[in-house]
Amino acid sequence: MALQRVLVVDDEESMRHVLSVILRESGYQVEAAADGEAALKLIREQPFDVVVSDVRMPKLDGIELLKRTHEISPQTSFIVMSAYGSKDLSLQAMKEGAYGYIEKPFKPDEVVLVLRKAEERHRLARENVRLRGELAERYETKSLLGESPALADVRKQIARIAAVKTTVLITGESGTGKELVARAIHEQSPRASMPFVAVNAGAFPAELLESELFGHAKGAFTDAIRAKRGLFAEADGGTLFLDEIGELPLPLQVKLLRVLQEEEIRPVGETRVEKIDVRVVTATVRDLTRAVAEGQFREDLYYRLNVVNLKLPPLREREGDVLRLASHFIARFNSRLNRIPPVRGLTPGAEEALTRYGWPGNVRELENAMERAMVLSDGELLDEASLPEKVFGKKASRSAPSGNASVAMPSLGADLSLKRIFRDLEERFIKLALRRTKGNRTRAAELLEISHRSLLYKLKEYAIDADAEGAKSEADPV
Repeated sequence: MALQRVLVVDDEESMRHVLSVILRESGYQVEAAADGEAALKLIREQPFDVVVSDVRMPKLDGIELLKRTHEISPQTSFIVMSAYGSKDLSLQAMKEGAYGYIEKPFKPDEVVLVLRKAEERHRLARENVRLRGELAERYETKSLLGESPALADVRKQIARIAAVKTTVLITGESGTGKELVARAIHEQSPRASMPFVAVNAGAFPAELLESELFGHAKGAFTDAIRAKRGLFAEADGGTLFLDEIGELPLPLQVKLLRVLQEEEIRPVGETRVEKIDVRVVTATVRDLTRAVAEGQFREDLYYRLNVVNLKLPPLREREGDVLRLASHFIARFNSRLNRIPPVRGLTPGAEEALTRYGWPGNVRELENAMERAMVLSDGELLDEASLPEKVFGKKASRSAPSGNASVAMPSLGADLSLKRIFRDLEERFIKLALRRTKGNRTRAAELLEISHRSLLYKLKEYAIDADAEGAKSEADPV
């Protein structure tokens, strides 16, 4: 454990001496000052992790020293010492931001214990800053990498709306990075130090989703053996991102509308309400205006959510970004896959294929294609043969799936990976089911004989736009 620098401030010389001895014997580096002004001079000259100060001192008392210390060094922990009769001053110091207080007279172990706790808080704060930095860098590089005018416009909109609490509806095709943009809004907002909670509204059955969002009381239903906080409560002070908001059941749409209007929640089985302060950001790939017209989504909730609409451009409209993102993914998978020798780039043919392809699954599809190419290629340059067939335009040696699911046998030289063949077939069958049901997810799930929840997962996994597929004819090539 690294030694921590501690500044002891007290106008009694004997107290400064005793404290300095105790703390040095416990492994701390200690400086001492006889009053607040002398302490401020030392704080300006050198950094201290902790200041331990008497609350009553001539010239500059402990509370004023606390305020000015945090102006100079906000990360320094401040602990006040109080004698009998000055407890109110200690409590006032706590309200002003002091980490803790010690009552005189004290035992050596009491002082060291308070210092250890402050030290742990320091460690957690540093760890939090480090993790937040890594997270911000990760999301910045993945979601907002690119120099196209379309992406620059998205960045400007994020910067403009981040500072205000307005609800935001993010729309765009699957794979365009809606959750990552939601996180960028949070990271650039005054709420950045508070929680960012993301939930997929389509991933839970209606009865479970209500409990997840709003929490429940003990005994609210059969399995509620203890009370549970909901995601709105977890996000208090921060941002709640509701993905696939178009899948929110109608009864919960009423409850969400009340949360947005009243800023309060009522857990399942509770009679009391809780006040919350949460910014709500939502996203969907569905056409909500059509869902409103069809009675599947409340009109009043739609207008409440759609105060600001942030539409993300598809990758095909982000001029030049495909090759920039491809280079980024090559660097990432070189590290993740431990490529030796590392892949240096793309052949001209592969660059042309990537640029020519339409990328209906957007950045997620490009990322998957680059990972596949990195796995299948042995060379230092990725050529077009390492890309998925649909990307470099080679005609597939297979027939379209028919009603009895017959599949043509591949040629001798074809890729024989059962895993990849199964995924390809699964994607094609899902698209075909959506075309047959005109984009109706519930009926498509019934045709595929899978649950509605599983279908939603697979739509996201394969970056399939259900509405776009529903608008196509079954006769179109899958």
